[in-house]
Amino acid sequence: MPSGRTHDRITLWSLPWVAGLALWLTRSSHFTAIIASGYLFSGLMFGPDLDIRSAQYKRWGWLRWLWLPYQKSLRHRSRWSHGLLLGTTLRIFYLLGILVIASLFTIVVVELLSDRPHDWLRLLLDFAQRLVHHRFEAIALFLGLEAGAMSHACADWLGSTWKRTKRQHRRPR
Repeated sequence: MPSGRTHDRITLWSLPWVAGLALWLTRSSHFTAIIASGYLFSGLMFGPDLDIRSAQYKRWGWLRWLWLPYQKSLRHRSRWSHGLLLGTTLRIFYLLGILVIASLFTIVVVELLSDRPHDWLRLLLDFAQRLVHHRFEAIALFLGLEAGAMSHACADWLGSTWKRTKRQHRRPR
């Protein structure tokens, strides 16, 4: 399994290739920027190794405690953290869940302090409308996040396969 430094190098060295491919496929600098940003963020901070005390985990700084329940509930390199589509989707929903809880808490506190009730339904409808309006940007971001996670998972798989192959060839027969 490659080290955190190796994963970072893979992310940084492959970023121009990912951006070039995205530009070629989308013909849009807007979507290319979203995909490349998602790829970079996923490779450096939002990848599969958030299930252990990794370089990605440590980069969250004083917010890294947010990932402790995630780490406690998942086995390292399980399909729930490293799986195709599943790992990225789970991390997105996990982080969105935390953001929703923090937002709701903030709104309730502001509502209590200001004596002005908040229109919860309007808030939900505005969010849904913005998501529908920017659905292609959301898809591009997801693709970038998934590509970053898959570069990590593929590097882990290739590294493990290489080590296993070397060990099998060294055994006396």
